[in-house]
Amino acid sequence: MTPPVFAHGHLRLYLLSLLAESDTGMHGYELMQALGDRFGGTYVPSAGTIYPRLGKLEEEGLVTKEADGRKTVYAITAAGRAELDARQADLDGIEEGVTDSVRRLADEVRSSVNDAMRTLRADLASAARDARTESRENARSVTVTNGVESRIQLQEAEAALQSFRHVLRADLRSSVSNEKLTKEVVDLLKVRLDAVRAEVAEALGR
Repeated sequence: MTPPVFAHGHLRLYLLSLLAESDTGMHGYELMQALGDRFGGTYVPSAGTIYPRLGKLEEEGLVTKEADGRKTVYAITAAGRAELDARQADLDGIEEGVTDSVRRLADEVRSSVNDAMRTLRADLASAARDARTESRENARSVTVTNGVESRIQLQEAEAALQSFRHVLRADLRSSVSNEKLTKEVVDLLKVRLDAVRAEVAEALGR
């Protein structure tokens, strides 16, 4: 909760000083903006803070109000200016208080921003750690999956080679009994086996 920046009765006098600076008067929102500007945006009074005090100033004859379309414009009266002149010393003190309040509120805002930045950095660091952990777990999962898949393929390749060897060996032994195993057949076998080995090695990136 924002601490009070004006002592009792000081906001009333400060509103008069703002109205005294305007030749055409100001509506409530303009007064809230003007106060926000004086405080560098660190303090902006609410409508519930401004309008009751403007109503009190009107009752005392220090300001007037006039409808301007959907807005109500407030202007300082001669009595209001006389009030300001009579309380110039008080107004100077209020200005000094505003300066102090701006410094205090700026420090609080700066502290809040620093706290928010520290929290943000901690959140980012935590998110980065979670991301790295998830990445490592995914990588391990992929590695395990790839390792299992590779072993399965190796078993299938070895089974294919074993089957090929048994079938081809049977064919070769049968050809011997039929006297059909010639040097040309053996040379063909060697050439084709070398070609297959070369193609497989290339596919494996060897």
